[in-house]
Amino acid sequence: MTTASSKNSYVKDGILYLAPTLTAEEIGSDNVLGNNGAYIYNITGCTFNETAVNGGFIADPNGSGGQVFDYGGYYAACSATANTTAGTIVNPVQSARISTLMNARSGSGNGSTKYGRVEIRAKMPTGDWLWPALWMLPVNNTYGPWPRSGEIDIVESRGNGISYTANGANFVQGALNWGPSPQLNSVSKSYSWWSNKRVPFSNDFHTYALEWTTSFIRIYVDTRLHTLLEYRFDEPFFEKGDYPQTIVNASTGQVQALQDPWADPTTGLPKESAKGRWSSPFDQEFYLIMNVAVGGVNGWFPDGQGNKPWYDGGADAMRSFAEAQSQWYPTWPENLDDRAMAIDYVKMWRHCDGN
Repeated sequence: MTTASSKNSYVKDGILYLAPTLTAEEIGSDNVLGNNGAYIYNITGCTFNETAVNGGFIADPNGSGGQVFDYGGYYAACSATANTTAGTIVNPVQSARISTLMNARSGSGNGSTKYGRVEIRAKMPTGDWLWPALWMLPVNNTYGPWPRSGEIDIVESRGNGISYTANGANFVQGALNWGPSPQLNSVSKSYSWWSNKRVPFSNDFHTYALEWTTSFIRIYVDTRLHTLLEYRFDEPFFEKGDYPQTIVNASTGQVQALQDPWADPTTGLPKESAKGRWSSPFDQEFYLIMNVAVGGVNGWFPDGQGNKPWYDGGADAMRSFAEAQSQWYPTWPENLDDRAMAIDYVKMWRHCDGN
């Protein structure tokens, strides 16, 4: 879970630290696991009301035509329950996720960019199963929910040591997520990485840069000679995705024709961002996110690699991870400054004409 606690995000000597800590340090391991009966944990300072779309209000599911507050979304985002009967536990790790979303939505002209440059000087965290990320999402989902409106991953990494067999702390990866549905996310066509043979990126600060124009996106570390990803907008994304002609509607279960979500609505044709270039969905304002996640079940940490103590498809994945604390926690430095992702600075520029 991500919190507003000063243990998880703090500034020291001009450096911003995003540090993971154990929830058990606050409520005890028995309450994390529900060993003493059901236990409900509420996150102090939860920002659901500020960051959720429309302030957390949704269309009334009873069909009144009005809007109601999304209490289900609020409780899912802001609380967790440990219950041995239900097989649930309180998230065993607390960390930090900060973004420029509220600034980007304020109309100030800050906090987001479209066609420009983002530069971040940061040091990656240390510890097994830590997942640091510096990434961007659209301020408005112009083309629809994720991944239709895109995602830019400036850098992601893993805190596991360099002997980890699925690219450890000496690898950093850049990627673009895009597709007409989550099942058809085409990130596999737009990701790459850079590696140091023997030195983890947690040893020192490095500069991670995004260069973004109407014709391409380039991501690199320290120098353009160390390019993580260079992706040219030389073909419309829908054509590059090579998608099937039909898709099953997740709501109705009906088979329907798959439409190009990025086509010009007036012509039905792909929109050019420059002569012979097509950048949508990466032609909108994107804001910055910086966070340290831990674990996960989406495959970032592949099953069967590095003595991973949980299985992605397991109903008890989080419990398995928590119960293996004696295995992974000793790899986390005791000093929070050494454990954390540290950010020296963030700079964002906007090209005057997009080129």
